[in-house]
Amino acid sequence: MHEFHRIKRLPPYVFEEVNRLKASARARGADIIDLGMGNPDLPTPRHIEEKLIETVGKPRTNRYSASRGIPGLRRAQAGYYERRFGVKLDPDTQVVATLGSKEGFANMAQAIAAPGDVVLCPNPSYPIHAFGFLMAGGSIRSVPAEPGPEFFHALERAVIHSIPKPIAVVLCYPSNPTAEVADLEFYRDVVAFARKHDVLLLSDLAYAEIYFGDTLPPSILQIEGAMDVAVEFTSMSKTYSMPGWRMGFAVGNERMIAALARVKSYLDYGAYTPIQVAASAALNGPDDCIAEARETYRQRRDALVESFGRAGWDIPAPEASMFAWAPVPPAFEALGSLEFAKLLLEKADLAVSPGIGFGEHGEGHVRVALVENEQRIRQAARNLRRFLATAPETMHNVIPLEGAGS
Repeated sequence: MHEFHRIKRLPPYVFEEVNRLKASARARGADIIDLGMGNPDLPTPRHIEEKLIETVGKPRTNRYSASRGIPGLRRAQAGYYERRFGVKLDPDTQVVATLGSKEGFANMAQAIAAPGDVVLCPNPSYPIHAFGFLMAGGSIRSVPAEPGPEFFHALERAVIHSIPKPIAVVLCYPSNPTAEVADLEFYRDVVAFARKHDVLLLSDLAYAEIYFGDTLPPSILQIEGAMDVAVEFTSMSKTYSMPGWRMGFAVGNERMIAALARVKSYLDYGAYTPIQVAASAALNGPDDCIAEARETYRQRRDALVESFGRAGWDIPAPEASMFAWAPVPPAFEALGSLEFAKLLLEKADLAVSPGIGFGEHGEGHVRVALVENEQRIRQAARNLRRFLATAPETMHNVIPLEGAGS
């Protein structure tokens, strides 16, 4: 039988191979320390859960909700943007609630892209940034993930050489997976480029509240003129430890927001109303829970960098996000990130995400998620140390590993 057209356009999901091995190891009784999927393990703050429980008991909350989000939720998101970024949004025309930022991004791709349209996407990048447009029939042209001069050189080359001309540029800072951060000067230049060349900007800001220094990750909408060309996606999954609640937002350019709202109106009736009410309470409520979560991730980051370094694997400390972007140790580089990730599962009971799953330029790295407590992270480091110490003897028939235990 023939393959379905849209399925054929999707490349193999390399994470699935690691997931199968992880499930098989657990079935054999292995204690796998899972630093692979970015699945927050912290509890949802109690006041948010209490609002959900309170609302569930009220009449009529079980009925269909509003696809674009109940008014109170859209006002709450607009209020967050004004407090955090100094950006004023019209909750009626510039805010749409989504079923997580992933769904919002995929449906925005459906809303704005025609078959054959070219979109510029960072490589490496979170898979939906490219796959959303591939499913919509578009074509992807890669640009560097690092927000530096080469990024803009790539944009200029794309405008000159792409046929047809690109319609949009995807941005993601703090970056998933690389943890790169961008500043307002970078966004100012991106907005100027977009306005000059009549392209749209899609900014993924899911990790706005997970940062470890004194500089807060900015919003592209803080730049004058950004509303003419940009939409930004945020998520409550990481900020409030609400991943399973599936609540996110798209905000910004009215024309793009209207297009997304129209597509969504054909596809869903919005999140369960009590979830939307509880999400409103989160956005309108105290921020101490956000600061506490941020400090927990900082402590885990420090534990990871310190303990893995002592075990023999030097990992750069990320400035933001809940991930570390770790170079494959030199002795294992020839294996590639997927085979190295499989080795860690088999020999160290440690799950990470292979960099190749985020695009070809992710090869040579793995993504390590800060989703286990410090004790478990240090246990992973002990497992890692034993693996690195024995690898030269036990794996000499697979690949030369001089220096693997150093």
